[in-house]
Amino acid sequence: MKNLNSNNRSPNLSRWAASSRAFHAAKRIVTGVSRRHLALAAIIAAASSVTVAALLTPSSGVSSVILARASFADQTDIKFKIKGLGQEVINVNNAGDTVMQKIVIAPGGHTGWHSHPGPVVVLISAGAMSFYDGEDATCPARTYSTGQAFVDSGQGHVHIARNEGSVPLELYVTYFDVTPGAPAPGAFRIDAPNPGYCSF
Repeated sequence: MKNLNSNNRSPNLSRWAASSRAFHAAKRIVTGVSRRHLALAAIIAAASSVTVAALLTPSSGVSSVILARASFADQTDIKFKIKGLGQEVINVNNAGDTVMQKIVIAPGGHTGWHSHPGPVVVLISAGAMSFYDGEDATCPARTYSTGQAFVDSGQGHVHIARNEGSVPLELYVTYFDVTPGAPAPGAFRIDAPNPGYCSF
């Protein structure tokens, strides 16, 4: 160990003090820059969320009630294999909660563009529903009538349901793979911006 006597202590302390001042000055600069970056990031995040919220398409003319919500008692995997307009296979491993809901859409009403975290089974109990796929740039409507049912794949599939008829549209909907404990409706509905393909 080096002995610091009075002759060599003073230069060493001076060097230490100088390096300490330089370190703290550099720290203040980095902290200032970090705080500015953090503030800038917060401003950008806030502006982005406001921009996204402004682009979302809320529903119109829709009323709904949740009929039931439950968790599977045993680990449950779900698989839908849909053969129609091409074959689609939807897999859900260890599905979360399941929610059942009744939805009524007034004539001229719509759900707004949205998606779901998991697959959804839809039963048409009255009226007719025009279903538009957010991934199809030609914007064709697929119409489902009273007594028909279909499966929406969920898992980020953006779509809109519209009542283009003259009577109320009644749907019974079962949502699968809903996040346990998450509050409705955000647990099973994810609002989305209009993809811009359709004239409405």
